[in-house]
Amino acid sequence: MTWGSRILSAEAMQEVDRQAIEEIGIPSLVLMENAARGVAEAVEALDVDTVALFCGPGNNGGDGLALARHLDAAGYELAVFLVTGGKELQGDAARQREICERQGIELFSVASDDDLEPVLAVAREADAIVDALFGTGLSRPLEGTFAELVEALDELPVTRLAVDLPSGLNGTRTDVFGPCFDADLTVTFAALKPALVLPPAAERVGDVYVASLGIPPWLVDEVEEPDGARLYLLEGEELAEELLERPPDVHKGDLGHAVIVAGSPGKAGAAVLAARAAVRGGAGLVTAAVPEPLVPVVDGASLESMTWALPTGATGTFSGGLEPLLAFLDDKSALAVGPGLGQEESTREAIRRLVLEAPLPLVLDADGLNAFAGRLGELADRPAPTVLTPHPGEMGRLLGISSTEVQKDRLAAARRAAQEADAVVVLKGHQTLVASPDGTVHVNPTGNPGMATGGTGDVLAGLLVALLGRGEPELGAELAACLAVYLHGLAGDLAAEIQGEEGLAARDVLDALPDAFEVLGRVGESGTGASGLESD
Repeated sequence: MTWGSRILSAEAMQEVDRQAIEEIGIPSLVLMENAARGVAEAVEALDVDTVALFCGPGNNGGDGLALARHLDAAGYELAVFLVTGGKELQGDAARQREICERQGIELFSVASDDDLEPVLAVAREADAIVDALFGTGLSRPLEGTFAELVEALDELPVTRLAVDLPSGLNGTRTDVFGPCFDADLTVTFAALKPALVLPPAAERVGDVYVASLGIPPWLVDEVEEPDGARLYLLEGEELAEELLERPPDVHKGDLGHAVIVAGSPGKAGAAVLAARAAVRGGAGLVTAAVPEPLVPVVDGASLESMTWALPTGATGTFSGGLEPLLAFLDDKSALAVGPGLGQEESTREAIRRLVLEAPLPLVLDADGLNAFAGRLGELADRPAPTVLTPHPGEMGRLLGISSTEVQKDRLAAARRAAQEADAVVVLKGHQTLVASPDGTVHVNPTGNPGMATGGTGDVLAGLLVALLGRGEPELGAELAACLAVYLHGLAGDLAAEIQGEEGLAARDVLDALPDAFEVLGRVGESGTGASGLESD
């Protein structure tokens, strides 16, 4: 199952175009016209009068020339520059140039660096700049005049709009591998691309608007990626349909009993936040299993949940025999292990045994993950669904690589971990990823930088275990994870609207969870998406 909009690689988008042209019979020139109309609508929304367009040597340049015709007909004052690197326009792009010339639109050629200064002088006086130099398939860094032009345009104090993708990026790649146009708005076509959604490339695209090309939606939905792995952007409307309603005769026993194994001396707060989040997440019953010395603290700080005393070692951390705990878990619904448990070797050993033997759906977080550093494959033998919730550092320890390597290609790291552990993996951070063992990844659009503070991960773990353990119908690990990260980020956004991002605390996110459920429910009732991206 999936819950959101397809995000297509450059290769998959090219296949969509091919099928639309060759199999359905939509002329390529019609697709170019539809693209230009979509960008023209975005320009009209900017409320500008003068526009400088920069058109490259390929079809992206053809889109720009078609756009010039539409803007000219609408009465805009235009300056249109052809930057082709000495190449002759071919196919539809050449046809668009001919039409522009017959329409009386003057086209200025930018042949070398010597032409840049007068060109930039014109662009500096425009209200907006349109980048139609290169599209999604660029495979190498911009060089020469193209690089000089893009870097100079980025310095101008005008609104910058990119056609399909800012020039210098590749639609499939999420890194910035050379000089790149820095857009305030990007109008892409038919579907999102990874570079438009995932950082650091996404930091250069500004707001994103998805314009239709007149291609049937099923082409986008059904096209296969070269590697078979699909990518989606989570959308509130589709997730709202999955929210479980409470029947009038519901009993707390119908909503699951979540158990959270957490806490150590000095880290009782992790257990408290997770337990309170599980209550807010809708679990009928919640038990915080904490080291015995922490029981009074957690009892006093989380009134709606119960406690269960874990066996402890000399330092007061979880260790020792597990038979009583395993017996306690016998009739429970879901288990979370990790928040604040500590990293003593005896604790790690107890965590590993508990995780591998407990026959419950599991959320493995924080120190629970650290106990499996370099041993990720052992989790594939678990007898029940598993959700891992690492931040980049924890992910690096699981995979035996650095956090820098994880951040360099978050998609690859999440997919690798999900496959090796045969688990759903939630790679936390900006644009949190939810990866499934089959390679499917959902990207979460909610959340904000204010959530980068201690305790918010504990709130996510508690919310997730509550959703994972809900009664009939069961959500399943992938859906529970998608709902949890979306609601968690949405709660953070709602809290930030009141508190601001600076000084936002984990308990602010926790307290906003009921409002997040309410807002998501209203999204479903109204039928409007909440992905953070616009479409026509």
